[in-house]
Amino acid sequence: MDKVASGSKKGRVPMKRASELTPDYEKEVLERHKNTQEITVLGEENASVKLLEDLVFGTEEDLVERLVQDRDDRCATLLDDDSDSSDSDVENEARLQVRPTKKAVWQDEDDELDEEVDMTHRFRRDLTKSDAEAKMSKQKMRRRMKEQFQKAMGGTPSWAEKRKKTKNKKRDDSDDDNDADEDGDDLMTKTGNFVGSSESLPKGIIRTKKCLHANNDHPSEDRLTTVQFHPSAQVVMTAGLDQSICLFQVDGKTNPKIQSILLEKFPVNKAQFSVGGEQVVATSFRNKLFYIYDMMEGKVIPVNSVRGLNEQRVKEFEVSPDGQSLALTGSSGYLHVMTMKTKEVVKSMKINGNITGVAFSHDGSKVFTNSDEGEVYIWDMRSSKCLNRFTDDGCVSGTSIATSRNGQYLACGSAAGVVNVYSQDVCMRQTNPKPLRAIMNLVTSATSLHFNPTSEILAIASRASDEAVRLVHIPSFSVFSNFPMFQRKTVYRPQSLDFSPNSGFFSLANNKGHAPLFRLLHYKDF
Repeated sequence: MDKVASGSKKGRVPMKRASELTPDYEKEVLERHKNTQEITVLGEENASVKLLEDLVFGTEEDLVERLVQDRDDRCATLLDDDSDSSDSDVENEARLQVRPTKKAVWQDEDDELDEEVDMTHRFRRDLTKSDAEAKMSKQKMRRRMKEQFQKAMGGTPSWAEKRKKTKNKKRDDSDDDNDADEDGDDLMTKTGNFVGSSESLPKGIIRTKKCLHANNDHPSEDRLTTVQFHPSAQVVMTAGLDQSICLFQVDGKTNPKIQSILLEKFPVNKAQFSVGGEQVVATSFRNKLFYIYDMMEGKVIPVNSVRGLNEQRVKEFEVSPDGQSLALTGSSGYLHVMTMKTKEVVKSMKINGNITGVAFSHDGSKVFTNSDEGEVYIWDMRSSKCLNRFTDDGCVSGTSIATSRNGQYLACGSAAGVVNVYSQDVCMRQTNPKPLRAIMNLVTSATSLHFNPTSEILAIASRASDEAVRLVHIPSFSVFSNFPMFQRKTVYRPQSLDFSPNSGFFSLANNKGHAPLFRLLHYKDF
């Protein structure tokens, strides 16, 4: 206190610089100086107040030095003592414009080094393009990872391309605030999942990416009859006339083979996973023998005879949604229900003509069949009673049938290539229901129908013609115009269709022994 009151140079703030200070700073210094003078006049000060001030603000010299330092940082003004009073106004003005260079508190020497990473590690081998890249800089490795990520996602997302163009435009013309720039700014400032898919699938164009064949690691030597995705694992199964069942891991790049099972003298007509995906059921053409492959135990179980099954052969079947039974298509219009536990027929249902297609309702309470006479039957699974029967509109001979997983739609295919899509509720109530839409994009028999898990796509195909496959948008019932691509043949004669559990992939089995695989980019999950 004595130093400040006596006018010591070290503690005194030069009054000639007061005009250069901010109002708050000037007010604080003047008020502090005034209080100091009053205490000096009184000649006494409370010791506890003095102690508190020292603890909070420090001593008077510390306070002034801190205020001066703070002013230096904010305004780059050099506060001088009385010895600098002779400096000219020009020099003072120059000091105000000097901005001191801020130094980092500490420096990491590793930041300045282009550190190399060992690329021979098994987690990094996929990033290298040749054996010469045994080591790689971190910066180059990041670029390589970015390239691989974009390639796996099907290229740079459209929103990222837009952002890049916006940045380039801003760099060229910083004064031009156009709509594109504002959209780019909004994208980077708002929160949310911009990369994810929209809520519903748009019609018209479907974004797809052609992948390596699902069975590229082990193509079939004969016609494929089945392709099906595992219900819970990232696995796809193929089967065909080469007497084998093969399992492949689906990654869209190499699709490596997991396992293959040879069924001697047993060309596979159809194979299907059980509901839990632990077993595979396979039938052939010539007899009623069928096989069950238990993947958990690695055993192939032949089923030579089924109690109560009076049939010469069993070709077609469907696994019930609860996994408890199989619906076996017999001759003369019979449909037999066999339990998986005891391997015996517990009930049978009969229609007029021959059964050409079987489909369970989403909850398994009903089963739909169509016939070669153009009729559709709806059966109650518990009581085996026929709940309704109607003629498929305009159909002379039915060939296939499918139900949507949401329980809303029923699709019926005919030998003329027409696919009628009905409301399941209307089919239950009316004896002459009218289809919501008749799809006429196939010119040969509609032999395969399949809804995707979200009930937004209906895949239709004919094994009688090459490239005879279409994807139909639901609920507009319009065909996606860009599938398949007609530049070169990839589909050939499709025998079987399937979507992955979350619609991320679509595959089909063709007569060339291949299973073409397509990534549906709208869906982000497998």
